[in-house]
Amino acid sequence: METMVDTHAHIYLKAFDKDFNEMIDRAQNAGVFKVYMPNIDHTTIEAMLEVEDRNPMCIAMMGLHPCSVGKKFEKELYLVEEWLSKRPFTAVGEIGTDLYWDRTFWEQQQEAFKIQVEWAKKYNIPVVIHCRDSIDETIEMVEQLNDENLTGVFHCFTGNQEQAKRIVALGFYLGIGGVSTFKNGGLDKVLPDISLDNLLLETDSPYLAPTPHRGKRNEPYYLNLVATRLAELMDCPLDKVKLKTTSNSENLFSTVEAR
Repeated sequence: METMVDTHAHIYLKAFDKDFNEMIDRAQNAGVFKVYMPNIDHTTIEAMLEVEDRNPMCIAMMGLHPCSVGKKFEKELYLVEEWLSKRPFTAVGEIGTDLYWDRTFWEQQQEAFKIQVEWAKKYNIPVVIHCRDSIDETIEMVEQLNDENLTGVFHCFTGNQEQAKRIVALGFYLGIGGVSTFKNGGLDKVLPDISLDNLLLETDSPYLAPTPHRGKRNEPYYLNLVATRLAELMDCPLDKVKLKTTSNSENLFSTVEAR
């Protein structure tokens, strides 16, 4: 059985408190041998680092989620910077932009994103990008900030073919999760034209559970459903999808050991 890497899962959240150990066992039995955990804000750091400390397969990132960017975002960023300076993290994430709810803090989101991208360059680690309802704007920012020191992944990619190609041209990966299994997710029209070399597997647990579990709590165990759907869309063997996406994740996150 080929193994898999869940490159994006918030398994430190309270949604997993009641059955955390069983959830980890299910993931391992399904072949998931590594789970990368993106931070949200100051309220999630302690729980995330505790999970990392107890579970060698769980690896922490450090960043400020755009939905946590508000009037006092500088205080949040100060804490992120402090953590990045005192121990290694595998990536700066989850960072980015989000216009799903409103545009109240759009300028602050852009500023926070640019600052955190510069920290990623400084520490020579990748960025993990969130861009809900703001993908074109975020791609444009990355195009402006991109250089030989910047790499990363556009997590939970749900864009069109043109957007995918712009991201790939930047040297970034596309994070593919449960949306790929949705009937009207739209990725069936995009992924067949994208190389497997540019893709990563993710769940975004506990969110966006794949079909047939849509609407329920997501978990790394369901990564196999994403991999299976990707194999169908790419018209290639499932083992090849698992092998290549694992290799891609190792390539992206190999710049630093979080242990």
